[in-house]
Amino acid sequence: MRRMICAAVLCCFLTLPSFAADTPKYLALTFDDGPSGRFTSRLLDGLVEREVHATFFLCGYRIEQYPELTARIAQEGHEIGTHGYAHKFFNSLSAEGVCCDLSKAQRCIEETTGVQPTLLRPPGGIYDTKVLRQTVCAKLPVVLWSVDPEDWRRTDSDAVASHIIRKAENGDIILMHDMSDSSVDAALRVIDELTAQGFRFVTVSELASLAGSTMQGGEAYYRFSFEKNDSISEREAETEPCTNPAFPPPRPCKAAFIARQNSRRSSCCVPMAY
Repeated sequence: MRRMICAAVLCCFLTLPSFAADTPKYLALTFDDGPSGRFTSRLLDGLVEREVHATFFLCGYRIEQYPELTARIAQEGHEIGTHGYAHKFFNSLSAEGVCCDLSKAQRCIEETTGVQPTLLRPPGGIYDTKVLRQTVCAKLPVVLWSVDPEDWRRTDSDAVASHIIRKAENGDIILMHDMSDSSVDAALRVIDELTAQGFRFVTVSELASLAGSTMQGGEAYYRFSFEKNDSISEREAETEPCTNPAFPPPRPCKAAFIARQNSRRSSCCVPMAY
């Protein structure tokens, strides 16, 4: 009798559905430095075909070059963040220069899309919190990344895609650039293969919401954990600052900001509220 009971219990366990296997995993694809003409256009076509939304961190000077493409990004439901106007590392600018750069970038986004940027990604991930608090972007969360395939310097789309597929975990923010055919090819392959593995692609803000996290202005985020939010306050102690940043740096960081004193006052440096 005991054996029969054990066998019955075992059969019940074996026939139960696997809820864990059906639980979706979420990733956010982000694209920096665009828009960039036909590369961004190809990427958008692929995202529409796959019904995927991404987050684009746009440069102001490129928005001026491709206003219609910028408008398309917004119209197709992608999230728009600011990447500054001129893509200059903020530690190479005065505090006034940072303020003016971000203000000009925001105007470009608003005039072209009719929406305000929701997030900020400083070029290279280099920024100073005190300076950002003086800018038009004071209330924007700072979004960094947890997976970096360095697609800006690699031309092998298979290598870029394989790196992401190997590294990606639930809650990651993936850094890419819509600046080349190899990057676009890699991004679309990543979507196809990771979707087949049970991942779903969402915007950064959607990822935060799904993880139960409320992003705060001025706070920086590398990824989102569905158990505990990973913000820079929890990981900064484990991350060495960049001392010799490349273009962009090899990993997200908060570098020491070299402020230059400037006696002139500028309206760009007056904190602005939404």
